[in-house]
This record gives sequence, C-alpha cells and structure tokens, in this order.
Amino acid sequence: MVRHNAASMCLLGVIAADALLIGAAGLRPKIPMRSPITVVPLAPPPAATPVSDVAVVPPPPPKPKQTGVASWYGGEWQGRVTASGLPFDDTQLTAAHRTLPLNSRVKVTNLRNGRSVEVTIIDRGPYIHGRVIDLSEAAAEKLGMVKRGVTRVKIENEDENAS
Repeated sequence: MVRHNAASMCLLGVIAADALLIGAAGLRPKIPMRSPITVVPLAPPPAATPVSDVAVVPPPPPKPKQTGVASWYGGEWQGRVTASGLPFDDTQLTAAHRTLPLNSRVKVTNLRNGRSVEVTIIDRGPYIHGRVIDLSEAAAEKLGMVKRGVTRVKIENEDENAS
C-alpha cells in the first residue's frame, strides 16, 4: 500500500508540473506599444557664402608658458634609461617634465640672469614638491645654475608654433 501511495504522489507531481509548463507555454510575451512616427521637417539649407580671394588664417594659439623652480640632475643618472627609452646623458641639452610630451622641445629661461636654453623633454620628473623641471647638467651650465642647484625659470613650449 505504501508503494501505491508513493507512486500516485509521484504521478500527481508529474501531472502538476506538466500543467504548469503547458500553462506557461500559452503565455505570450508582451509586445511593447510603438509610438507613432513623428515627421520633423528639415531646416532650409543655409545660403551659400561668397568665396573670397583672400584666405583668412586664424592667429596661432599663444605658446603655453609655465614658471617655477628648476633643478638639475646628472652623475648617478648617467646612462640610465629615461621614460623616452633613451639613455640619460648629462652632456646633452635634455630635461625631465611631469606633463609635457616626450621628445618635445622647450625653451627654458633663467629668471635670475635672463639666460635661455632649448632642451628636449626625454624623462618624467621632477619628483620633488615645488619643482617644475629637472635639467641635465649641460642645460644647467648654459643657464648658469649649476653651483646654485635650483633657480626660478620660465618654460615656453617651442613645438606649439613650429609649423
């Protein structure tokens, strides 16, 4: 008798599952209502402007400038690979800057004595708070700041207007 009750309960479970599946199969997914298409007229084309014989050239953008404290590095950095992939050479006119594009040229002017030098940005830095550029020893010599170690400078991006 126990087997008969278990079998009938199993059969009832199968029938209930079939009824549930058949009922669910009859349901269709709801199709979203489409809104009517709105026609927007196009604006009339703008009137043709007369062509002039003289080309108007916009003025070049101003050179980005930055002022701050410069320092120099060399010695122990000699021969190490820089962020640009080039080995550092303190006899070259190069520099490290945090944001200027690598291999860009900038003019650095010592604000204490007015001397200037053009350097190529090949590395990232300086990593000392308050400094804006690290120069190679050769560049620092051109600016007359080797003995002092640091000086206030103005940096002008030479690549911006070179066209």
